[in-house]
Amino acid sequence: MIKETQPAIIIEVKVQPNANKSEICGKMADGSLKIKVKAPASENKANAELINILSEAFDTKKSNIEIISGKTNTRKKIKIKTH
Repeated sequence: MIKETQPAIIIEVKVQPNANKSEICGKMADGSLKIKVKAPASENKANAELINILSEAFDTKKSNIEIISGKTNTRKKIKIKTH
């Protein structure tokens, strides 16, 4: 699910850590975005890689991306500043 708030968008993602390769897989049935990351879920490594992937996909700085909920869960809400 993607929700626009000014000046940002909020997306819901399902992260799969320890994947063979890092990639955005697409939209799931519930509207969230499935993203696979190679990094393990320990020591915040998967979250850091998730931010890198989203930074490239949305062509924005990593500092514009914030995990607003689900930091220790596979389901997360991400805020991406758009200005």
